[in-house]
Amino acid sequence: MIDEKFENLKNILKGYGSVAVAFSGGVDSTFLLYAAHEALGEKAVAVTSVSPLLPEREKNETKSFCERLGIRLLIVESNELEVEGFSENPTNRCYLCKKDIFGRLIEIAHKNGLNEVAEGSNIDDEGDYRPGLMAVSELKIKSPLREAGFNKAEIRELSKKYDLPTWDKPSFACLASRVPYGERISEEKLSMVEKGEQELFELGFKQFRVRIHGKLARIEVSPDELDRLLEGDMRQKVHDDFKKLGFTYVTVDLLGYRTGSMNEVIKKS
Repeated sequence: MIDEKFENLKNILKGYGSVAVAFSGGVDSTFLLYAAHEALGEKAVAVTSVSPLLPEREKNETKSFCERLGIRLLIVESNELEVEGFSENPTNRCYLCKKDIFGRLIEIAHKNGLNEVAEGSNIDDEGDYRPGLMAVSELKIKSPLREAGFNKAEIRELSKKYDLPTWDKPSFACLASRVPYGERISEEKLSMVEKGEQELFELGFKQFRVRIHGKLARIEVSPDELDRLLEGDMRQKVHDDFKKLGFTYVTVDLLGYRTGSMNEVIKKS
């Protein structure tokens, strides 16, 4: 069944003739890029948007993956903080961001003679608050994983089968998602979040978020990693290191990591 889905996905991609894949280095876009490369060869091109919203670690991983498979990678320099209304962090922030980024990707695709632009959302993304999908629809960006009916578990399963480095990679979202709606987004806050999350990564935590509320850090780690985070020496080290990054207070979310925790305010209103 899942192998049939993969063949269907490749047939969908072949139907494009050529494609620019919006490539962030995450689980979904990596799998989509691999499938596009399998289906279209050199007619499948990766396009990565480099901005203050993308951590340096993620940018380096996109380059490494493309080099490994011999996929052409195009870099689009952008700064969503310059997009009108984005920095004010409204609830449709993701729409403003995606509208700008995909508009740039369409231009890049046209300049390089590519027929379509594709992005990596899957059917599981249809359940949460995802204003960015409205921009995808308006700009007629292709969503082949959703069209082929893939969910996240299936993507991970096939990613493991095809030896993709992201098969067990923790979920990731852009750094702007760490700032509560209505609180202004700045490069300083994004930098603090990125450095805080890099710290947790280097300490060996697998799934985490650093949510920033003013100068307060609210750390989310997966429930099975909470005990390790709260151990005496580890707790002290994280606290001290985060204070050096500019946080006034360092807290831990007792519910642990969960996707879209900033959207909980919207759902209750």
